[in-house]
Order: sequence, then C-alpha cells, then structure tokens
Amino acid sequence: MKPRTIVELGTHWGVSFFSFLQAVKDQGLDTKCYAVDTWEGDPHAGFYEDNVYQVVSEIAEKYYSTNSSLIRCRFDEALNRFEESSIDLLHIDGYHTYESVSHDFETWLPKLAERGVILFHDIAVKRGDFGVHLLWEQLKTRYHFIEFKHSYGLGVLFPKGYNQEFSHVFSMKNIFQDTYRTSY
Repeated sequence: MKPRTIVELGTHWGVSFFSFLQAVKDQGLDTKCYAVDTWEGDPHAGFYEDNVYQVVSEIAEKYYSTNSSLIRCRFDEALNRFEESSIDLLHIDGYHTYESVSHDFETWLPKLAERGVILFHDIAVKRGDFGVHLLWEQLKTRYHFIEFKHSYGLGVLFPKGYNQEFSHVFSMKNIFQDTYRTSY
C-alpha cells in the first residue's frame, strides 16, 4: 500500500504515528500524515499534562516536518478538514467504549477512500467498558478483514473493497494470525 493520506484518531505519545511517518520516509513516499488528538487524555488512557503534546510536536517537527501535521482538537471537529473519500489509511485509537469507537467509525467512514484501510487498536481488550471488541465482531461479519489478537489486538478492515494485490495477503491470513497468536 502506498497511501497518499494517513489519519490517526488518537495519538497520545505518537508511537504508531511516528511508525507511519518513518515507513513513509523509508519508502520515499509523498504521503501526508495527520494526527488528530486533544492531547488531554481520557478515562482509558488517563489524563495528562501539556508536555505530552509538546514532546510529540517537537519530534514531528524535528524528524518529519514535511509529512506530518498535528491537529489538536476533538475528532468530530477535524472532520471538515478532510474531503470525502480522501483518506487511504485511517487508524482509530481514541476513546475505547463501544459508543465512542462506533461513532468514530460511522462519522469517519465517508472520509475513507475506495479500497482504503481502517486500523482498529485494542480489538482484544475485554475489560471494563472497553468496547472495541464488540464493534470489531460486528464489522468483521460485513467486511474483509485481518486481525491480530496479540498486544491488545489490531484489526485491519477493508470496508470499501481492497486492491487486488491484497488477495495474496488474504490467502495467507490464517498463517499471519497463527504466527502472532498468543493465549490470554
């Protein structure tokens, strides 16, 4: 996949955001990467001070200034910054209740490009009021997907079709999943 636009909803310290940016840099792509977050925290991630945003901002500016943009606001407030069908890769990692993640999926889905991919973090967490796993179980009955349940889980969803180059990946889906399978 060579996405033109990557958007991450929920960035915190930027671990996955910087991974996207480094991959873009390593491949010499002209991809624009956007991190959308308030950098205030929530009941699941905990609440934190402004220093988190400052650290993420400094790293983004120092190493990835040509490809990265930090959008400091609520997810719904950032919607109007993106055209319909313009996002190739969307990473949903915000507040993890069923209601919140369902809302994020439904409101951002129109922004996803044809054959775009949505990543869902924490699909394997089944404690407290975490509800990503509930939405994930519903979505994977309707769309093509790959899932990894280790390290809290990562769901890879293809809600608007997929590039035929992914056919090979889907044929190896069980091998990938078995390779990373862990018991909880």
